[in-house]
Amino acid sequence: MASHIEHIPGIRKTFPRPPAPQRKRIGVVGLHEGRTLLTGLERATRAVAVAGCDSDPAKVESCRRERPDLDYTTDYGALLARDDIDVVAIYTPDPLHGEHVERAFEAAKDVICTKPLVNSMADARRILAAGRRTGRRLQVGQSTRFFEPFLRQRAAYERGVLGELDLVDAHYVHRMDWFYAKSPWAIADTDWVFAGLSHPLDLLRWYLGRIRQVQAYGRHSALARQHGVVGFDVYTVQVVAEDGCLGRALGHYGCHELPSARNAIELVLWGSHSTSQAQYHDMRHRYIAEDGTEVTEDPLYALRHHYFNSEVHGMHYGEFANYAEHFATALIDGTPNSPDLEEGVETFCVMEAARRAARTGRPVDCAPLYAEAGLEVD
Repeated sequence: MASHIEHIPGIRKTFPRPPAPQRKRIGVVGLHEGRTLLTGLERATRAVAVAGCDSDPAKVESCRRERPDLDYTTDYGALLARDDIDVVAIYTPDPLHGEHVERAFEAAKDVICTKPLVNSMADARRILAAGRRTGRRLQVGQSTRFFEPFLRQRAAYERGVLGELDLVDAHYVHRMDWFYAKSPWAIADTDWVFAGLSHPLDLLRWYLGRIRQVQAYGRHSALARQHGVVGFDVYTVQVVAEDGCLGRALGHYGCHELPSARNAIELVLWGSHSTSQAQYHDMRHRYIAEDGTEVTEDPLYALRHHYFNSEVHGMHYGEFANYAEHFATALIDGTPNSPDLEEGVETFCVMEAARRAARTGRPVDCAPLYAEAGLEVD
């Protein structure tokens, strides 16, 4: 999946921009998170920003000051009508993703959609049907997959360095009261299983493949109770894959900050030949070498310009650029992209299974959810 992103240890290679016909032109809707992609695309080679859209004129004007070379509108329909846009990148509030993805497909656009792809079964069915009906393609913006340590970890796994996996262990822990202040809709209209927990659950699905069963427990933190948050913001999730491999995910979004020894997002792969760990916000990839030595790769200094725009632990510029580049390359070369529409809907079903299990206290079989969403079930 990540092999198109060329790198050697510690150095991110750069390439001259190809001619315009070989570049995919992107229009971004939702200019809060989406402005990160506008900045990130300045370091891409096969994708280029063309226009931005937001219903809030103030956000439009703020982006215009940063990127005056782009066109802007407050009308999503006007953005979709443009002939000079190949791909629409959607960063609107989660409850709007279903409508915005379907409209983009119907306008003959391919789509990048930030996580969560959707947060309701109705929208999962809606976009899957629309994608099949129109033949358009979609890239889920699961940024963690495209952060340097996770790319290196995946490459090692695909080379067979880790051997057979026994357990995949992922977490995302982050205090989120700032998020309620900027996105008040999240208090009532979403659940953290679809928001922050989408990162570790996607990582489990990436390595385990199709999930057979999910057990989960959830609760409201003191911070969630203070803000009146409807969905749980503390989760523990256990999954069993079709082949019997196990996975575990942890999410806590009402916590105090972590001590420095731990990172907000971590993925540990327990294999028959080696164990590895990838971390975010730091840029560390640790693994056990054949001779039993623990090796730490830490290319933060070399790659901070790509990932953090020269900031330490800044925004997701590099990850957004990487997944846009991955998708543009797939579209231009006619190769698969991941996570695509069907994989994104399948991961949504795992999230929905975790949500239901946490509310009932009982394990949830995923096959009925896959069928409900419109996915093929053996």
